Amino acid sequence: MTASNTILTDGFGRKHNYLRISLLEKCNLRCTYCMPADGIALSPKASLMTAEEIFAIAQTFAQNGVDKIRLTGGEPLLRKDFPEIVSKLSTLDISLSLTTNGILIDRHLETLKEFKVKKINLSLDTLVSSKFASITLRNQFEKVVDNLHLLLNNEFHVKVNVVLIKGFNDNEIVDFVKLTQFLPISVRFIEFMPFAGNEWDRSKMVSQKEILSLVETVFATDEIQKLEDEKNFTSRNYKINGFQGDFGIISSITNPFCDSCNRIRLTADGKIKNCLFSNSETDLLTAFRNGESIANLISESIQNKKKVRAGMATVEEIDDPTLHFDNRSMIAIGG
Repeated sequence: MTASNTILTDGFGRKHNYLRISLLEKCNLRCTYCMPADGIALSPKASLMTAEEIFAIAQTFAQNGVDKIRLTGGEPLLRKDFPEIVSKLSTLDISLSLTTNGILIDRHLETLKEFKVKKINLSLDTLVSSKFASITLRNQFEKVVDNLHLLLNNEFHVKVNVVLIKGFNDNEIVDFVKLTQFLPISVRFIEFMPFAGNEWDRSKMVSQKEILSLVETVFATDEIQKLEDEKNFTSRNYKINGFQGDFGIISSITNPFCDSCNRIRLTADGKIKNCLFSNSETDLLTAFRNGESIANLISESIQNKKKVRAGMATVEEIDDPTLHFDNRSMIAIGG
């Protein structure tokens, strides 16, 4: 069976082979752009997918064309049964990867190596310890940096995710790019996006154009190499000539990449989101627990996917809170 004729092709011909699974809603950081200052109401434990349910639901996706699964959270490494989940998923014919804040990497390094989870996205929004504490409300900067080097020393492929917020870390864009001179990492600058409780304000956003302009204040244009976009890309990538690593820009607001979107999100409580910006969800877990087929529910969700950002085609619509205030906080989606 190929993805071209399965339940995972939407009305615009986009084939969805990439499933992002949130393992839980908890996190050991409190990043302000990810969760409200007073936290979120966590789902009861009984409402979250068990390791067996995660595997069974993921298996259905894999049987219909998904060949890439990324584990997210909250912080996925907080799940006590993380090794069991990875062990089960590694038996599927998929590529398995992880997004983490990096704090618990050292505890799980051997598990990641054993089950060949070699592609790691690590969130690090600043290179300044005091600023790290101010945005995460935790003093874990050194731990995260140590674990970043631990991953590199063990030949993991590491992308460093940087959510840019004007007035907070936009003055570190060049510092992050310079970090790629000696480290074989991909730094990915992410435009600030609206989610429940994160005090979205477009004036806080640093656009793709502004990012490149700042880089060009330090590096000559003939030093900045535009890399070829990957298939189903989210990041437009660049490299400074002679540097080991590279950097990219995820411009979901100012230059979206929906035409080639191949991603589906499964929340920790077993609901599909067909778009990061979508307010609507489809409950797979309840149907699964009732012994019903979930294939039709998956197909219906994919068919309802909008062409661009859950129907918010313009920046003006992104600015309209009535169009996205029902969406979850980022921590409960998984990014």
